[in-house]
Amino acid sequence: MDYPTAYNFLMDQGTALSSQRNPDDLLRRLQQGKPPIPGQVTAILLALKVVFEGLKEAKSLDRNLVWALYLLTVESQQLFESGWNSGVDWPPLLKEDLHRIAIAVQSIYSGIWQGG
Repeated sequence: MDYPTAYNFLMDQGTALSSQRNPDDLLRRLQQGKPPIPGQVTAILLALKVVFEGLKEAKSLDRNLVWALYLLTVESQQLFESGWNSGVDWPPLLKEDLHRIAIAVQSIYSGIWQGG
């Protein structure tokens, strides 16, 4: 995956609830009480790593990207908790996967990779 592909993928994932373009974006699936599609979290983590590598020497970050990453992190955790409280039977490792996404986003913000 190259930087432009990763960037666009993360923009789509992070703005999924407002754009409503793809019903299989992570946030849309969580909103519907559905688990991620197989490989979806892995693709997001890969895209986050690619974007991190592309930006690690950057002095500033694109506001739209920052917003999309923020939404991806915060809304995914909120939707997980909301589903959990409503009785959704999430996959066993989903909470940890969402935490890994949050750590990767923090890495982009800080410029120091903290992910695995």
